[in-house]
Amino acid sequence: MFPVPPAADAPATPRFGMIHGRFQPFHNGHWDYCRLALVRCRTLIIGITNPDPSQIAREPSADHRHRAEANPFSFFDRQRMIRAALRDAGVPFERVIFIPFPVNTPERWPSYVPADAVHFVRVFSDWEQTKVDRLRAAGYTVEVLTPGADKTIDATEVRRRMRADEDWRALVPAGVARVLQDVAADAAARPAAAREAGAT
Repeated sequence: MFPVPPAADAPATPRFGMIHGRFQPFHNGHWDYCRLALVRCRTLIIGITNPDPSQIAREPSADHRHRAEANPFSFFDRQRMIRAALRDAGVPFERVIFIPFPVNTPERWPSYVPADAVHFVRVFSDWEQTKVDRLRAAGYTVEVLTPGADKTIDATEVRRRMRADEDWRALVPAGVARVLQDVAADAAARPAAAREAGAT
């Protein structure tokens, strides 16, 4: 079972914590991020960014994140991935809330995120630092986790290995691998179903 967080009445334990990311896909580095946050709050909000392809905006400090090839998985499938990782780790689902998070539009954040949520962020690049600055400017409390650490896994590499049919499963939690296999099977079945429908 996953470690129990500090007691609910402990003054240092936030009622809500939050992490966010594209999670394209959710890999072992994301899981480490999630675990670090889970033990620092009573309820963890998991914000999935770029939830709607029609609303993706280009960011100068992260020039790749708006591209279609960097966003292959739907909001629904990314939520499935994270839920599978949580389930395998024994994390009770009542400790987690999923939301779409419009990271590019701070004026919309109050509609999605409670004002007292503590935002846990890991900073590996200018883009993460931009988000820290925006969150603080919007009045949110931000805690930078593992400052100075280097990124060890990149979702771009996971996607590259998947396209090249190389070993990508070692880079993601086992539950995520199962979901990704389901997603791939569903995608492969769609053309066949379309052909069958056209033949009738």
